[in-house]
Amino acid sequence: MKKSPALPLIFLVSCFVTHGIGIARVTLPAIFNDHMVLQQNSELTLWGWAKPREKVTIISSWNPTPIVATANNHADWSAKLSTPTAGGPHTLTIIGSNTIVLQDILIGEVWLCSGQSNMEWSARAGIDNGTEEVLAADYPAIRLFQVTQQSAATPQLDCNGEWIVCSPQTMIDFSAIGYFFGRELCAKLNVPIGLINSSWGGTPAETWMNPQVIEANPELKAAAAKIGEMPWCPEKPGEAYYAMIKPLIPFPIAGVIWYQGESNTETADSYDILLTTLIRSWRDEWGVDFPFYYVQIAPYKYGAPEIGVKLREAQRKSLTVPNTGMVVVSDIGNINDIHPRNKKDVGIRLANWALAKTYGVQGVPYSGPLYRDMKIERNKIRLFFDHAESGLVCRGDELTHFEIAGENGNFVTAEAKIDGQTVLVQSRSVNKPVAVRFAWDNIAEPNLFNGDGLPASCFRTDD
Repeated sequence: MKKSPALPLIFLVSCFVTHGIGIARVTLPAIFNDHMVLQQNSELTLWGWAKPREKVTIISSWNPTPIVATANNHADWSAKLSTPTAGGPHTLTIIGSNTIVLQDILIGEVWLCSGQSNMEWSARAGIDNGTEEVLAADYPAIRLFQVTQQSAATPQLDCNGEWIVCSPQTMIDFSAIGYFFGRELCAKLNVPIGLINSSWGGTPAETWMNPQVIEANPELKAAAAKIGEMPWCPEKPGEAYYAMIKPLIPFPIAGVIWYQGESNTETADSYDILLTTLIRSWRDEWGVDFPFYYVQIAPYKYGAPEIGVKLREAQRKSLTVPNTGMVVVSDIGNINDIHPRNKKDVGIRLANWALAKTYGVQGVPYSGPLYRDMKIERNKIRLFFDHAESGLVCRGDELTHFEIAGENGNFVTAEAKIDGQTVLVQSRSVNKPVAVRFAWDNIAEPNLFNGDGLPASCFRTDD
């Protein structure tokens, strides 16, 4: 950020003595800085601070017609200006008692990356083929903004961070999933990509939400009360939201990618309500129904039975919210490591959701089979799936991780066979089946895929 030279100290002191007031300078929040990416074809709200009643003039290189704003009695000012189609570099000049010139601005697609440690995880922390990936990370059309980890008990006006150009020196400490997601979009869309990483390892989802939203929901309030103190991150509702999300609003974004859930396994039964509420509340705050794509947590040896798979099931149920998508990673996880090192495929799978559903790119496979319905056929149950148009595939001699139950509710290992775009499930010990469960275990790594090579999500037909 370039600013005009400071006035001589003697002159400043003279003004203070003569007029009895200090000199206020026009300032901007951290999200507006050199090298930033602005969302293309959008209405940008530019905001900042200045002396009350001070006039602030904004001039952009893509539209030189000046826009004038006036600071209110709280020293806040804002102005709206339209952004063009993708391109750049551009400049943005803000003139008040001082002048700020923002340079090397690109116009493109901006995505917010958020969640806990698997989103925060960087190449420096260790990823597959890390050395090669870091050395190849020379992408000047990708810009990175890392929100500094801070917590707060009240809404903050600003956060700490700066836009930097993607290079081997900068990519190494940025979200690896965010980087691979952005790299895929940049390559396929051929536009600049801006990535804002606001994530914190260990954080429960409640910390990323406006606490007023949780307070208004008795079930979410009760679940939040069960969260214990965490030595490595904030745990109270709103503490990350106030410091790391609220200061970004209403900076225009194309959408959100989210990887979180491991810290909510103890309250998995209410996570579908929690996640859907988070999505809706963020959209309400921004005033835009942006796409929200998230990663289903990977299989892992949790300390209690079923808490991991129940969380995954809650994530699958959250797909009822419009304009959402879920990446399944049961085939690229590590049951002994809660931080699987294959971040590249996760980022690409998230990008494929965006390419197919947000940008309308044809022929991009984006989802594995998702359970839709069942039909009892005498001593068998037929399962129907969405995203099975390319067919269903078994990677192995026979399908695994299917269980079936009769009226007594006792689940037993079942035989399962692919029949076109459906799966038939049965067991010799169950004559009158009523329900099926698939991959219903914390560490299940099943072998049902669709013809696009994407794995099926866990599910249960009972509740």
